[in-house]
Amino acid sequence: MSSTPEAQHMQHVSATEATSFVSNVLIGNGVSEDNAIIVAKCLVEADLRGVDTHGMNRIPSYMARIRQGVLDPKVSPTIRQVTPAVAQVDGHNGFGFLAAHMGMNAAIDMAKTTGIGMVSVLHSNHFGMSAWVVQQALDAGMMSLVFTNSSPALPVWGGKSKLMGVSPIACGAPAGKGRPFILDMAPSVAARGKIYKALRRGEKIPEDWALDKDGSRTDDPAKALEGVMLPMGGPKGSALAIMMDIFSGVLSGSAFAGHVTNPYDPSKPADVGHFLVAIKPDLFMNIEEFKERMDYLYQRVVGSDKMAGTDRIYFPGEIEDLNKEKRLKEGIPLVEAEIQALNQEAGRVGVASLVLPLRSRL
Repeated sequence: MSSTPEAQHMQHVSATEATSFVSNVLIGNGVSEDNAIIVAKCLVEADLRGVDTHGMNRIPSYMARIRQGVLDPKVSPTIRQVTPAVAQVDGHNGFGFLAAHMGMNAAIDMAKTTGIGMVSVLHSNHFGMSAWVVQQALDAGMMSLVFTNSSPALPVWGGKSKLMGVSPIACGAPAGKGRPFILDMAPSVAARGKIYKALRRGEKIPEDWALDKDGSRTDDPAKALEGVMLPMGGPKGSALAIMMDIFSGVLSGSAFAGHVTNPYDPSKPADVGHFLVAIKPDLFMNIEEFKERMDYLYQRVVGSDKMAGTDRIYFPGEIEDLNKEKRLKEGIPLVEAEIQALNQEAGRVGVASLVLPLRSRL
């Protein structure tokens, strides 16, 4: 029987230590210091929010792509202004974090002047957890839409082969005294990164997540990765995945229609596309009124009558915010296999290993 993380020895690293470690590994692989800090902060933000599938554990796969020559660690993205409210970022096959970070900054700056800013990104790579881009907009007091496409993992509804990506749709809105709204969801029953995480940790997966290569449901993550993910809500999830491909791939000029390269495929660059929008929330009323309305919405949602067996109702993004508060105090949990994989990357470039005090969680 497979063990779960709760049944394994867990070690904890502080956000500061994790950011420093990841930055050093990136710098050792040719990333500039400024760019390394951006990427490291984005990855650690995912760990803090409990999205471990998109955190520092992605470092080994990213570094492998650098060594394989299909991700350029030394480039920085460039931007081209199209209209006063529209720009395009070229990622030049560098880290998707850098392209998305530049893109959202540009969208925010345009929105401050025009009320809305829209940025299309091409020739990019995986940018991890979409919520960090939403948070970037929230920190500037902006609403946002964050789309990306990704490599084939889902069948279109009625099909059986991989064609659409498990491409997340994300958006956000600031609030006053209540929690901000942060939506970050995949159009599949579960994110593909959770299957990789289960494989890495020796766990099984729920049988409604994926099909094996023969089209049968499976709880084996290795077999699931040979097959296809299942879209949530059948045709609804399939349609959302196609929408992400249109706005992120077709519109940008990046790969689309099943041609985005898998991040674990060393044959060629990923050529991912993104679509980013920032919106001023005080376009139709003053900001104080907007925030009051958001706070009212929050209270109505979390104060709703509960269904049987429910102890608490959460606002979208609230559970992740609570995870962050906890992990900022207690540290980010890692199992031994994850620590070893990270330290192997550190050893490759001669930087200090991640050395953590052991804290058991049995």
